[in-house]
Amino acid sequence: MTDLNSELRAQLIRGATEMSVALSESQIEKLLAYVREFEKWNKAYNLSAVRDIRQMVARHLLDSLSVVPWFTAKKNFSATRIIDVGTGGGLPGIPLAIMFPEKQFTLLDSNGKKTRFLFHVKTLLGLTNVTVENRRVEEFQPEQKFDAVISRAFASLQDMTDGCAHMLAQGGIFLAMKGIFPQDELAPIADKIELLESVKLLVAETDGERHLLVLQPKQ
Repeated sequence: MTDLNSELRAQLIRGATEMSVALSESQIEKLLAYVREFEKWNKAYNLSAVRDIRQMVARHLLDSLSVVPWFTAKKNFSATRIIDVGTGGGLPGIPLAIMFPEKQFTLLDSNGKKTRFLFHVKTLLGLTNVTVENRRVEEFQPEQKFDAVISRAFASLQDMTDGCAHMLAQGGIFLAMKGIFPQDELAPIADKIELLESVKLLVAETDGERHLLVLQPKQ
């Protein structure tokens, strides 16, 4: 087990370095503790189709961390309240909450098993900047709206922007993590939503394209 822990640690540090993501010792420990719990709970709770923990580091941790350089490079990205919609087992919300303790993350999912896991991880890792909501998107009416809505696995840009519009504060943005640039998904929303930026993401140890689309409702 110790050898596996060392291997996972080396894999995480190597991948993060390749992606220009700086990790503190505390962040490394929390990210690895999270992925170990993810693997353990995955057996019973079916959090992900990925079963091998090494693959989880690549396809879950490193993939989630791929937006960190954009967050940190954007000095004007002052969003402090962010909601991760359809978070599942906490992706990308938990890794981002570990990376940005000064920001508040709400993790929203309708699956009770998954949110039970998220409550467990929040408590285990002492993530005071995380709130877990076990509700459907359309039922969740936040008292205070969010500066940004992020999603890694939402069905389509139209579903995301239509379904989550009621959660977004004035001037807020949608952050959609996608694979290949979804040109066909932009046309149906072009009259209501502006594409502010498309960022090609570098995800270490992963084949295929990844993009971050930064979207904003038109005024």
